[in-house]
Amino acid sequence: MTSEGLTYAAAGVDTEAGDKAVELMKDAVRRTHGPAVLGGVGGFAGLYDLSAFASYRAPLLATSTDGVGTKVAIAQALDIHHTIGFDLVGMVVDDIVVVGAKPLFMTDYIATGRVVPERIADIVRGIAQACEVAGTALVGGETAEHPGLLAPDEYDVAGAATGIVEADAVLGPDRVRDGDVLVAMASSGLHSNGYSLVRAVVKHAGWDLSRHVDEFGRTLGEELLEPTRVYASDVLALAADDAAQVHAFTHVTGGGLAANLARVLPAGLVATVDRSTWDVPPVFRIVRELGGVPRRDLENTLNLGVGMVAVVGSDGADAALARLAALGVPAWVLGTVGVLDAGTAGDDLVAGTKGVSGGAVRLVGDYRG
Repeated sequence: MTSEGLTYAAAGVDTEAGDKAVELMKDAVRRTHGPAVLGGVGGFAGLYDLSAFASYRAPLLATSTDGVGTKVAIAQALDIHHTIGFDLVGMVVDDIVVVGAKPLFMTDYIATGRVVPERIADIVRGIAQACEVAGTALVGGETAEHPGLLAPDEYDVAGAATGIVEADAVLGPDRVRDGDVLVAMASSGLHSNGYSLVRAVVKHAGWDLSRHVDEFGRTLGEELLEPTRVYASDVLALAADDAAQVHAFTHVTGGGLAANLARVLPAGLVATVDRSTWDVPPVFRIVRELGGVPRRDLENTLNLGVGMVAVVGSDGADAALARLAALGVPAWVLGTVGVLDAGTAGDDLVAGTKGVSGGAVRLVGDYRG
């Protein structure tokens, strides 16, 4: 030990690198700020002016938090970090819009073994760009250097967001009725769930991330790093269209389509999903074939091409499809909602997921692709 003793930098924490990262990212963060954001970048807390919502009769705050999961391992392996921000924002704000709430602001948290300013800035720029797409302000965040806990080039990301909705405009199971129609919105790919399975399959097959896959038209790594589609603005626009008669949304994340759809159905109703209504994107077929993954396990883990579902009134499907087409969101009728009775009970029903005691979902038919 030198006579000068140990420093924070010698212990593995470089505060100057953290300051440089902030300088590199702050312009991207500022672009998400409207007049409601006070104080700019760098404060101890983000401030958001709610005066514009003073006319709300009974405002409710909605909040959500999430991360990206082991998809970060793909980003780290490829040394590509700007797309992870879309995954993070999509996982968080698209849970909020499910109840009809407008996401107002978001904060992020990055833990890393070593702050590389350019890498941290890439991550945050991606988060900020996705917040712009979602119409959400990025009002603050934290980058924590954890030497000895994480390897120098390892990191993890998480985020939280807050939204607002009128109490009498909350969407969900209370609005869903017998005869409602399910309108699916296409995913952009794997999104940010099930990567522990996907990575295990890739390892089992001995495929390298640089391998070109004809079905993808690009490398395996590029396909696996495809950013999550951020639905927030489009979903809110659809909910505001009275002709679409939106009763509920479900965000298809961990647990797959059936498990998440069951969460927004009331007890006594069953959603019948027709597998033959869409072509499953090639990435899901490749995962199935490479790993010999059973269909039930795929359905309980991956989105299989459906990232969001709107439950609309029996006369609202055409208007919903027209609105989504105008917004550039690929969509189709996925199935219908009916009464659950003895004739629809059986082993193929999915119910009681995520701790929610509500309706049920049954998948029928076979996939086209």
